[in-house]
Amino acid sequence: MKRTVFFISDSTGITAETLGDSLLAHFDQLEFEKVVFPYTDTPEKAHAAVDRINQAADRDGAPPIVFDTVVYEPIRAIIAESRGYILDIFSMFLPVLDKALSIKHNLNVGRGDKATDNQNYQNRINAVHYALDNDDGGNINRYDQADLILVGVSRSGKTPTCLYLALQSGIYAANYPLTEDDLHGSSLPKPLQAHRNKLFGLTIEPRRLVAIREERKPGSRYASITQCEDEIRMAKSLFSRHQIPFLDSTHISVEEIATRILLETGLRRQGKSVV
Repeated sequence: MKRTVFFISDSTGITAETLGDSLLAHFDQLEFEKVVFPYTDTPEKAHAAVDRINQAADRDGAPPIVFDTVVYEPIRAIIAESRGYILDIFSMFLPVLDKALSIKHNLNVGRGDKATDNQNYQNRINAVHYALDNDDGGNINRYDQADLILVGVSRSGKTPTCLYLALQSGIYAANYPLTEDDLHGSSLPKPLQAHRNKLFGLTIEPRRLVAIREERKPGSRYASITQCEDEIRMAKSLFSRHQIPFLDSTHISVEEIATRILLETGLRRQGKSVV
């Protein structure tokens, strides 16, 4: 089955998308066509969204799902006239919080999508720059600034994980690719030796690694099953020998890899602890 889902907001729509995607992930037996309507802040824009919702209802033969984070009541009233199944996120949760906190909320357009403050935002941007500058063994002389150094064979998921940790959590994450020379040695690679407490390993199933490497260098020794099996085996041996915690990235998303790393290392998301 295929269903259409709308994310409607009078700001960027990030809040509606994030919560909506998290909920829809539990319905993997369905296929979803997702449509985003950000900055729906006038009656004209709201009516345009309603037209699209109703068209989808006619096409699908079922009401579209609508995740709504619109603040302005007249705009919300227009959207509510559509033939979609409306999930008004603010009206679902804010009255409950009013009661729990014994205080009335203030609804301001875009408040749910703003960074906590400018300093937190700048810290995350700086962390992204650090991850990019220290990708794939670059700038090893800056490892003293790292919160975390991801270690693993080529194409095991280090780069996207570092960038996700930087952007979402403000973590200064570098990554170091294990070469054949590193893997055949008994010691930690020299650039990592002074930073043992910052290391975290990523591994991956050999056949998945073959598939990824084939896209980059098809038919090469680099992408052969023998090479991939040998590298993964030696990487795991190195992690065990030096008591480096590690995680298999094969069947989990970047988001889950990052969350598990934060949990195992005790590193903190910006302004939050993970326990």
